[in-house]
Amino acid sequence: MNARTRIKICGLTREQDVDDAVEAGADAIGFVIYDKSPRYVDVRRAAELAARLPAFVMPVGLFVNASVALIAQATEAMPQLLLQFHGDETPAVCQAATRPYLRAARMAAGFDLLKFAACYPDAQAVLLDAHVDGYGGGGKVFDWSLIPRDVPRPLVLSGGLHAENVIEGILRIRPWAVDVSSGVEAAKGVKDAAAMRRFCEQVREADARIAANET
Repeated sequence: MNARTRIKICGLTREQDVDDAVEAGADAIGFVIYDKSPRYVDVRRAAELAARLPAFVMPVGLFVNASVALIAQATEAMPQLLLQFHGDETPAVCQAATRPYLRAARMAAGFDLLKFAACYPDAQAVLLDAHVDGYGGGGKVFDWSLIPRDVPRPLVLSGGLHAENVIEGILRIRPWAVDVSSGVEAAKGVKDAAAMRRFCEQVREADARIAANET
């Protein structure tokens, strides 16, 4: 039984947004350390923002085909950093970082998620995002019916989530966590405090409905 769905809010670039996300109830805060993203922050900036996080709120660094040196720089600057590999990283590349990590899967028709997840047995979870040009989900919802049952890793549901659809996603998929970025933004890289609160409230509402049905 998944007693509580964890919440990751990704793509933060400002101090106030970090504080608001924590206050809203986020369990993890994501920093996009990928210079082609409109939400990009460099390692120094990510470390400044991560330093604001209280105990038990996890910083997550999103990387896309990053160099070993960049990942090492980030983990040195943020010792608690959870890595999120969002590019074409092989299992060997992910394991070489010798740190806990999430592996993103780009969901599309014909994609074998069971095989993909089995290739990353040491991943903390597999993050499911839409397959779009480039990297990242582009704020798009993918077809949730593509998710098979009995995936051998915990799942993080991502891709176009917002307050109006996250309850349905949690009730249908029962993910270990949900990940939101554009769905709680006023502009790219600028979060909306009210939208983050509403999103987190809806996640808790979904959990309450699941708990009510299981008693």
